[in-house]
This record gives sequence, structure tokens and C-alpha cells, in this order.
Amino acid sequence: MTGPRYTDLVASLPSTVPFVGPETQERDRGRPFRARLGANESGFGPSPRAIEAMCAAAAEVWKYGDAQNHDLRSALAAHHGVAPENIMVGEGIDGLLGYLVRLLVGPGDAVVTSDGAYPTFNYHVAGFGGTLHKVPYADDREDPQALAAMAQRTNAKLVYLANPDNPMGTWQDGAAVTAMLDALPPGCLLVLDEAYVQFAPMGTAPDIAADDPRVIRMRTFSKAYGMAGARVGYAIAAPDLIRSFDKIRNHFGMCRISQAGALAALHDTAWLDSVVAQVAEARVRIGGIAAENGLTPLPSATNFVAIDCGADGAFARRVLTELVARDVFVRMPFVAPQDRCIRISAGPAPELDILAATLPQALAAARNTA
Repeated sequence: MTGPRYTDLVASLPSTVPFVGPETQERDRGRPFRARLGANESGFGPSPRAIEAMCAAAAEVWKYGDAQNHDLRSALAAHHGVAPENIMVGEGIDGLLGYLVRLLVGPGDAVVTSDGAYPTFNYHVAGFGGTLHKVPYADDREDPQALAAMAQRTNAKLVYLANPDNPMGTWQDGAAVTAMLDALPPGCLLVLDEAYVQFAPMGTAPDIAADDPRVIRMRTFSKAYGMAGARVGYAIAAPDLIRSFDKIRNHFGMCRISQAGALAALHDTAWLDSVVAQVAEARVRIGGIAAENGLTPLPSATNFVAIDCGADGAFARRVLTELVARDVFVRMPFVAPQDRCIRISAGPAPELDILAATLPQALAAARNTA
């Protein structure tokens, strides 16, 4: 008996995924987490208007979603002051990254990113046979100049930059991103991941025309809008690139419920403002909890805070393990020296109370097992 004949590329890939989800960990542990502070979701929830719209749409879930995402695309275009032809809606930024890499990256093609940056992007590049070239962070921040220089040396087809950054929470001024564009080689596309931009200071989002063929900007309803489970992301780019997605995308990948929820959430600006304010308060609280325990919080323009545990990655990993053992779900950066940190998502006060109670215990246990 024989099995399927995998491509040589697929056969060569490791059996790994970028993240192990909290539900998987709960099943392995045999009990739920008390505080879910690891996946950078919004513990403050979606707009009540979005919930109402999704409940109403559930009655029509027997229908496929609009394959063109017409209403949502039109609303997003109006929101950003661009044309609907500049907007692509997809299954979260993760789904859009997969489509983009499929469009542009073939076996051996050069792609540039930061060492330790968002691993799902790397996962897609590996899956299509691209060759990743990485540059280190500079003072816990992505380095636009170094990324552009590496793109020049390798004649890269894509270069990835998250602004603000995950996993460190740091950010670049928009002017630095604009300058980076001018330093890219001809034909290189900047993938600007702005998943957390609603939490960032004014001036973080660069002033770049939607028709600029050198960049594609990606945003999401998973973070500030509190709809991670709905899987709604969108891209802003030149019309020719947006049209190219139609060649390979899943045209019925967006369900009606998600489309309706995102449309309602987009119009509820008061709820968005409220969530952004609550996240800012939570960041201050997380920083205070860290400082009370002799740890250093990094400045953050996201809905999480990276906390420097004051030693190496092995120690930070022990702290994380001890927090998980006490039913607090957190994550950490993968690559040194950023892996000296753990990463705590902004969450409601009761969950941060649990963090405050358990972090001293986790630190003591981590030090005792050194």
C-alpha cells in the first residue's frame, strides 16, 4: 500500500506550526487557563453592534458569503480615503500573507525579514520554497535600514516589516518606513504589517499613497476590534496587485457572519476608542506589575507588553513555564537576545489580578530551578 506522493518541497519541510494554541495546551494540561494573556487577542471583546450584526447574519449562514466582499471593501475604502480597488479582504493577516507569498515567491526567491519577527510569515515563505534572509533587531526594534540593505544585497522580492512590532511591541516613526521604501531595490515589495497600529502614537502610520506599487499594507479586525475568531483582515495596495489576488485566493473564504460583524465594528468608532483606552490602562498595569517584581517592561505601542526578565532566554522560559503551571497563558520571543523577555497581552483587570498574584511565585520557582 502506498501513500500520497508529496512534492519534494513539502517532504523537506519540518512538521511544525508557528504557534501552539491555548486550547491545545489546555487539553494537554487537562484544565483551562485562568488568565488568557498570551495570544494578543482583545479580552475586552468586540463591539456590541458587531455582535448584534453577527447574530442577525447567522440566520442566513446557509448562504455563501459575498465572494467580492463588496460592502466591507467599500466601507474600508471610504474609511481610508481610497478606492475599493485598493482593498483586498481575506482570512486574517495570516491568510493574506499566505496568498501574497503564493503570488510572488517561488523556490529559491529571496525574502527578507527580521530574525525573531512574526514566524507565520516565515512559515508561508518556507511553504512556497523561498529563501529567508534575516537581520537582527537593533535595541529591541526592527531595523528598517538594515532590512532595506539586506534586500539590496539579495535582490529580494519581498521584505517584511511589522510596525508596531510583534513580539517586542516597539515601533518606528512613519517617516522611517517611508525612507525605507526609497532604499529598496527595484521590484521589491514591502509587506507592512500594521496589525497593532490602532494602539500606536500618531505618526506611526506612514503617509504612503495607496497606489504606490512598492508597498502592501495589512490590517486586521483581530486586535483592536476584538474579532480574532472571525478571521477578517484586509490589505491596502495598488489596484494591479489587488487584482492579482483574484487569481489564487479562496473566493468564498469569508463567511457572511464575519463580513457582517466587521462591517458593523468598523462603524462603531466609540467602541474602538474605548478599547484603545482600556488597552493603554492595561499596559500601564502590566508595567507596574513587572516593576513591582524587579523586572523591566519595554515601551509598547501594541496590546501587549514585553517584559525583560533580567537574564537569558533559559530563565525567561522557566518563568513562562511556571506561569503556565499556575494557569496563566503567556508567550515569549523565540530568538536571542529578545528571548530574555516574556510577552503579556493586555487584558481585563481580573486577569491582570491573577498575573499580579502568580508572577512572584513563578519568578521564585524559576530561580529555584536554575
